Amino acid sequence: MVAAANPLAVEAGVEVLRKGGSAVDAAVAIQAVLGLVEPQSSGLGGGGFMIFYDAKTKQVTAYDGREMAPMGANNHLFVDDAGKRLPFFDAVLGGISTGVPGAIAMLDMAHRDHGKLEWAGLFDKAHTLAEDGFIVSPRLAGMIASKAPQASAPDAVRYFTKADGTRYVAGDRLRNPDYAKSLERIARFGASGLLTGPIAQDIVARLHEGSRPSTMTLADLAAYRPHSGPALCNPYRTYVVCTPQAPSGGPGLQIALGVLAHTDIDKRSASDEKAWFQFAQASRLAYADRDRYVGDPAFVKVPIAGLLAPDYLKSRAALIGEKAGPITFGMPQGAPVNGADATAEPGGTSHFVIVDTQGNVVSMTTTVESIFGSGRMVDGFFLNNQLTDFSFSPTDDDGAPAANAPAPGKRPRSSMGPAIVLTPQGKFVAAAGSPGGSAIQAYNLKVLVALLDWHMSPQEAVSLPNLVAKGDTYSADVFPDPIMAALAARGMPLSTSRGEESGLQAVIVAPKGFVGGADPRREGVARGF
Repeated sequence: MVAAANPLAVEAGVEVLRKGGSAVDAAVAIQAVLGLVEPQSSGLGGGGFMIFYDAKTKQVTAYDGREMAPMGANNHLFVDDAGKRLPFFDAVLGGISTGVPGAIAMLDMAHRDHGKLEWAGLFDKAHTLAEDGFIVSPRLAGMIASKAPQASAPDAVRYFTKADGTRYVAGDRLRNPDYAKSLERIARFGASGLLTGPIAQDIVARLHEGSRPSTMTLADLAAYRPHSGPALCNPYRTYVVCTPQAPSGGPGLQIALGVLAHTDIDKRSASDEKAWFQFAQASRLAYADRDRYVGDPAFVKVPIAGLLAPDYLKSRAALIGEKAGPITFGMPQGAPVNGADATAEPGGTSHFVIVDTQGNVVSMTTTVESIFGSGRMVDGFFLNNQLTDFSFSPTDDDGAPAANAPAPGKRPRSSMGPAIVLTPQGKFVAAAGSPGGSAIQAYNLKVLVALLDWHMSPQEAVSLPNLVAKGDTYSADVFPDPIMAALAARGMPLSTSRGEESGLQAVIVAPKGFVGGADPRREGVARGF
């Protein structure tokens, strides 16, 4: 089964699986298509996190393809000469926003570990779509016409403008021969085809042009290496939930689940206002700890053991009460002295889930960060603005460093938290994940609670209203009036002026195979055979 954000990408993944390909083979094909047909969300110029379940060994491996700051970056990357934080979109549109892309390098590594089909053949579907053209979807058309600054950037305007001077709209056929040529090079040389040679030269040249130029060099690109290792797996009731390690959103999601394990949300349902109150308060607690303590573990101490210690989680859950009150970060064992976080993380990104014929599973979240990344293109694809996921203020007023402050060679904190759920014996139960910027943590928490505690189908679970509670802000889709009123009485007035936009995908084991669900807020589908 494949669940992804665009039907053309799902089709590519299913084709690979039908040919006997592995889940990782299908992931390569899906990413190649998504980067073409959904360029506002992910692509060759971005990064991602993947977790892989091996059905034979019952082990879950985490792959980290997070972008990296160039070695010429410093902790004042987003501070002007007067010591003030740059306006967010000034930073996004500048060359300084782009990190060394890691998604293709991560997929290359995972393919060497778990691929069955030849690497070069996995790009055929995307190559054909790029050469012959694909039909612009309503979602892409909406992004092209959006007021996002990147959509008005010169490279995006050039790409999305037809010969008659009008913009592409839904139903138009869009060709991208430059993307096809980039795929040819990557198909032949692997990740080095992107990170060295002419494409790398074009990336560096483009990033050194225009406002706020980058310090990125060819050496930065050539030196990039993805990471792999054991996933972060933690018990949740009768299950084991596995996510990537820091700097991903895995730790924050695990904290939230750990708090909820000390509530009776599993005895409630999606129609119970107290269940949503518990959900929101657990979210607030988890966000507070994540923002304070999670960063790149190669640069800062992330007290994972303390944050996930049962006694600590129980003490945090005890703060929920009956009404919403002030919430701050806790003091887990081993906690360093960190400053306040000032990270602004916009929505974007894409997610997909794959189960192959051998029962191996991929759950992968992939991104160029904001809409069309930085708005800068090279060789048919957009460059990410991932470094704006760093804290814009490197320290607080007392000089204490933020865990997510920029640094040369550092990877910014992410909210991406693809999840795979197992039984204690290591049997596959479910996989899920979502895009959505900092709200990803809440989206993923919602779908896991709905699947594991409320025993909903994947489609029911992903379709539920979203509620994102962080600090003193409660952003939500529209809930039934009785729930809205009851939550307001608990000190939780929901702001529905801007509905949160998830893109959840989920797959579960069923008695006769697999059942999938795709978020109706986007254009995804789930298909199996």
